[in-house]
Amino acid sequence: MDAIRHHSFGPPETLVLEQVTDPVPGPGQVLVAAEAHGVHLLDTTIRRGEASGPLPLPGLPTIPGREVAGTVTATGPDVDPAWVGRRVAAHLGATPDGGGYARLAVVAEASLHALPDGVDLPDAIAMIGTGRMALMTLEVAQIGADDVVVVTAAAGGLGSLFVQAALGDGARVLALAGGPAKVRAVRALAPDAGQRLAVVDYRAPGWADRAREALGRLDAPGATVVLDGVGGEAGAAAARLLGTGGRLVVHGWSSGSPATTAETASDVDVRDVLGPNAPSFGDLRAYQQRALGLAAAGAWRVLTHRVPFAEAARAHRELEERRTTGKVVLV
Repeated sequence: MDAIRHHSFGPPETLVLEQVTDPVPGPGQVLVAAEAHGVHLLDTTIRRGEASGPLPLPGLPTIPGREVAGTVTATGPDVDPAWVGRRVAAHLGATPDGGGYARLAVVAEASLHALPDGVDLPDAIAMIGTGRMALMTLEVAQIGADDVVVVTAAAGGLGSLFVQAALGDGARVLALAGGPAKVRAVRALAPDAGQRLAVVDYRAPGWADRAREALGRLDAPGATVVLDGVGGEAGAAAARLLGTGGRLVVHGWSSGSPATTAETASDVDVRDVLGPNAPSFGDLRAYQQRALGLAAAGAWRVLTHRVPFAEAARAHRELEERRTTGKVVLV
């Protein structure tokens, strides 16, 4: 079968298309002919040879990826044969060498989600990982109708969902997006939001001043919630938009370091979604199922950046250079 592997750590070009032996499902497993494969920022970190969080670096060569969607073609022993022919999506687990960048993937039956009508395979990929994380983050944030929410990387896979969810909860939203095209993409997510949505290009000079002006237009002296997955100086600048007692909800740091709160208003409540201070979320599968349901019902519009399977190196490069909008998916 076709698979994307890398034999060394390094730049995106280390990812190469190769032929490898077809996998065979064992007890409790199925074989999925994958047509969509999730690409995560963590994949790029591991490919560079940088250990991240609790995950060790994989042995080489390795097939990256932990999210697949496609059709079940075979079942292993003790698995219901009715799965064959069904459209499914699955998260392959927290492992550095999940095997998701492959045309065929062995998946535990317990990890399968039969896809609802109306959800295509790339959108399902986004919901299995990114949608799950969005729901977990929103649970920590506890957004209500009285909140004024700042979303960093608002055109990304997570950010685009946060914008929709916060508006759906009745909150006012200041979305920060990088570049005119991404600003337009965020505005298109909620064309009927009116004065409850402001979008600022955080790559433009003086953007922090424009963000404060936008808060004024939202009739808010300061934000009550910042949802930050960028960190670094951009995340710190977003955190400085918080008023006294505001909530800084940290769900990542794509810049390489979490945002600091040294210059923020007093009594900022920092809430972590990842790491040792994060809450226990219990059954992650339940979050995946809820996210798929929101996409199927049309409550969440899913943004995806789709790249041909053979061009995985391009997908990694564009993700690292922040040239993607929405969840990155190999198709």
